[in-house]
Amino acid sequence: MAQFPQLNTRAYDDARQDIRNGDVLMASGSYMFSKLIQKATNSCWSHVAFVMRLDEIDRVMVLESIEGKGVRTVPLSEYVKNFEGTGQGYQGRLAIARHQNFAAQATPAKLRAMAQFAVDRFARPYDEEEIARITARIVGAFIGFKKGEIKRNEEYICSEYVFECYKQLGLNIAYDKRGFVAPADFANDANMRLLWELDVARLP
Repeated sequence: MAQFPQLNTRAYDDARQDIRNGDVLMASGSYMFSKLIQKATNSCWSHVAFVMRLDEIDRVMVLESIEGKGVRTVPLSEYVKNFEGTGQGYQGRLAIARHQNFAAQATPAKLRAMAQFAVDRFARPYDEEEIARITARIVGAFIGFKKGEIKRNEEYICSEYVFECYKQLGLNIAYDKRGFVAPADFANDANMRLLWELDVARLP
């Protein structure tokens, strides 16, 4: 499995002002499900989400799809300080990435369309069956099956959700040759730049 990249680490309160709309939150988790994704994709990355700033109410929000809950939004501060109400940050490591063409593509109209698309999918289920399909595609690749196209439905794994939201701006992430989009594809995309690691709060 690939190692977590060497990045400067920043405290959330310091980095918060520099985080932009559309920045991607890359997670390298130590949860059991995270490890399965990492192993299947030979990558340190297990989760991907994206950020929208709500400056009118002084909030930086993460939009994501997670297993067991589906599509949702939570404050980014919860990820680094009080993940799922545990009193500590996410169990793993977090990085912020930025697509170099996002700002150019994100006209007010397109950004509005992306935000509407993202919000309209809140509470849609996490695509549990897609995980099984991904496993089948990985096995199929080893025995010579050709690449397949992503099958679109109204359920999402994390990377599908961000992939589809980005498409609203005309931004396409080059996805896995076996026919699925994974968190690693965002980190590997030539237009995506990892900026820094976020310092995550730990219990004493």
